[in-house]
Amino acid sequence: MAVFFYGCITLDGYLATKEHGLNWLYDTGSPEETSCDEFYSHMDVVLMGRQTFEEIEKTENPAASYPATENYVFTHRELACPGFTGVNGNPVEFVKELGNNRNIWVVGGNTILAPLLDQNMVDCLIVQVAPVLLGAGIPLFTQKETLHRFHLESVRQYGQFAELVYCRKTKEDKGYSGKGASQLNTPAWLSAAQAPDRPCSRMPLTGG
Repeated sequence: MAVFFYGCITLDGYLATKEHGLNWLYDTGSPEETSCDEFYSHMDVVLMGRQTFEEIEKTENPAASYPATENYVFTHRELACPGFTGVNGNPVEFVKELGNNRNIWVVGGNTILAPLLDQNMVDCLIVQVAPVLLGAGIPLFTQKETLHRFHLESVRQYGQFAELVYCRKTKEDKGYSGKGASQLNTPAWLSAAQAPDRPCSRMPLTGG
């Protein structure tokens, strides 16, 4: 099992405005300028929060955008959308129950990402930085104060986005001083990924 975060943030580290707005993202670039189609082709499961799901609904058909994965939305409300299942509870326990040999994409919400980071369960962070300063908003990282180290795998440019790919640093790596996995297992497709040769049908959405 491997857990990935893939999404966009501003230069000052925000996922969205305080009102969960994403206009800053839509005004920066188009889906064709990102690597998300290549990334999505390797995913088995998608996890997102209610706020992220509602933002997707505003701009596209969720079922059409995520047709090849099992899709779960963490929510306490009833969810009626083909291809998506509403769940609630602890994201850490839910991910553990998904089993091995699956690639899991955490879309958007720091409410899901933070507890997974707290338990050192995030294997790769693929962060696309937009040349925007919000000054305030919803931050990406809200986990507990503790040391987590990652290894920089690559830096790429897609239009106005700078994509930084980080994988979890291990006990064997020089300078590692925290708890973590026993080895760095960077997927070959991630290390060798190139710019997509076809348009992407989904933005690397962010939110809550």
